[in-house]
Amino acid sequence: MSKRILIVEDETDLAQILAEYLQRDGFVATTIADGLMAMAALRQAPPDLLLLDLMLPGMDGISILRELRKTSELPVIMVTARTEEIDRLLGLELGADDYICKPYSPREVVARVKTVLRRAQPTSAASGSASASGSPLEIDADTMQARVAGKNLDLTPKEFRLLQTLAGKPGRVFSRAQLLDALYADNLEVSERAIDSHLKNLRRKLAPAFPDEEPIRSIYGVGFAFEPFPS
Repeated sequence: MSKRILIVEDETDLAQILAEYLQRDGFVATTIADGLMAMAALRQAPPDLLLLDLMLPGMDGISILRELRKTSELPVIMVTARTEEIDRLLGLELGADDYICKPYSPREVVARVKTVLRRAQPTSAASGSASASGSPLEIDADTMQARVAGKNLDLTPKEFRLLQTLAGKPGRVFSRAQLLDALYADNLEVSERAIDSHLKNLRRKLAPAFPDEEPIRSIYGVGFAFEPFPS
């Protein structure tokens, strides 16, 4: 069955172009230009993914996302011309799965939609042993061990918690501040740049197992995300 994509965008020409590109790739795409109407549609018949503009009449995209996240983990890609870091962080911290800034290529949007849908398989690394979606990586929270294809990774406790946090929600972008909270819950004086050092070491330890992959993606000005490995 074709995946259903809801495009909430008040630039009707742009919304129609996106819909056409998505339809060519086999998706069922619907467009709505008003935030309040979009919220009603989401309650009535949730799609498989939401493409959500930030600036909308009726109800803005951040308010829609905030309301949506009270009850739903529906995949959301924020789309906007406003590139200020505070807006980007706010959207992602509220639970957006990705962020696209205008101007963009419609082909890029289609590719991002496919990627986010592929990531949106439920996983859990909170307890016990869990495998990141589509990945040979296994994380055992009980023993604080991470394995790739059955081989243990030699990680420090903070490197383990960093990997556990990122891989627990594949594709979700975490800011440095969020990662810092996960690693240093009792020490508010640690610099956010400490995350960079841990990430560098973690990437180095993952590299031998995946020489042609970059499992931890950097999103400039926003944060970091764990990319599921191809199955």
